[in-house]
Amino acid sequence: MKWFAAHALLPGGPATDVTFTVDRGRFTSVVPGTAPGDATRLPGVVLPGFANVHSHAFHRALRGRTHDRGGTFWTWRERMYAVAARLDPDSYLALARAAYAEMALAGVTAVGEFHYLHHGPGGQRYTEPNAMGDALRCAATEAGVRLTLLDTCYLAGGLDTPAAGVQLRFSDGDVDAWAARALAGPATGFAIHSVRAVPRAALSTVAQVAAGRPLHVHLSEQPAENDACLARHGLTPTALLAVEGALSPATTAVHATHLTGADVTTLGAAGTCVCLCPTTERDLADGIGPARALRDAGVTLSLGSDSGAVTDLVEEARTLEMHERLASGERGRFTPDDLLAALTRHAALGRPDAGRLAAGAVADLVALRTDTVRTAGCDPAQILYTATAADVDTVLVDGKVVVTGGHHRLGPVSTHLHEAIAALDPRP
Repeated sequence: MKWFAAHALLPGGPATDVTFTVDRGRFTSVVPGTAPGDATRLPGVVLPGFANVHSHAFHRALRGRTHDRGGTFWTWRERMYAVAARLDPDSYLALARAAYAEMALAGVTAVGEFHYLHHGPGGQRYTEPNAMGDALRCAATEAGVRLTLLDTCYLAGGLDTPAAGVQLRFSDGDVDAWAARALAGPATGFAIHSVRAVPRAALSTVAQVAAGRPLHVHLSEQPAENDACLARHGLTPTALLAVEGALSPATTAVHATHLTGADVTTLGAAGTCVCLCPTTERDLADGIGPARALRDAGVTLSLGSDSGAVTDLVEEARTLEMHERLASGERGRFTPDDLLAALTRHAALGRPDAGRLAAGAVADLVALRTDTVRTAGCDPAQILYTATAADVDTVLVDGKVVVTGGHHRLGPVSTHLHEAIAALDPRP
């Protein structure tokens, strides 16, 4: 199959009149300066497929439903628990399929699902222990996105009262039971929920289970987490993870909002990736993370939609720069190439062969229109400063068309979302 784009963002920079040849899910050639010939024309400017490195699919049911009483991260979490309590494998499949299809409409070709909703109400095990993970796997397949399922260890309610507050649907009881179930399931990566949810003695076990596969962890999302960790262990969460062997080039630390200078240095020295989720971090009033300081320390950056308050990875990329502008009072803290690299960091999902428009790479691409009211007149090389998810026209995943003309192959995604969320709403 051949595709032609008048503009494309290639590894060497912006290019024009590019022909992409795809065979068996990979680019076999990417050649600029060509005539379209019999290739299928793509509108606007073509980018590599986007990597949504951090997702909680079931949180999508909370969008637009948590703002009436203001509150905090912790009051938001109580509403999240209420949604989790109403899900079963069938309703989870319906909700996740719709959420992943929405991501595809936004240009996402691969998603990292931080999966901790493992069991039934009250902690009752399903006959198939990984039924909820299997639902996510099926949802991603039907929605046409590539899934890295990060089976998450979640054992404790907090550092100060580790046995209290934990949701039984999330917990396997102890780390060995978690490992036995997770290793028998569909996971392609693993996660430590946080240092408040996984006791210190279990951290190294989770890291050993991951054994070079993607290992993700919520890190320093809230100052309260830092304070509790310092009080209990005399270490910041970053230092604790380092001591317990949980930081490596295969690790992605999510949020990393409230770090010390020493934490930033530690993450850089470990080769750890950091996944920033700007739209969720602002939605929950979590703060602005030290993105530029992390980059300068040698940390690679990636992006995630997290709670699904917004599903627009272009917005996540643009906000990476805009938050830095607000925090520093300077423009140009990240170049367009920096933003594109963070937007397409598939290596954080265990797929270094994806995320670039080059021969041999996985054939993922996104065509963003340059003729909408948002993008008309922009320099194609600066498309990330003007476009939104609404400007996505075409999406290929593994060489297969998932979105064309701004429409998903599943049909009206808004209807699927409405039906899946309405089924979980306890109100009459």
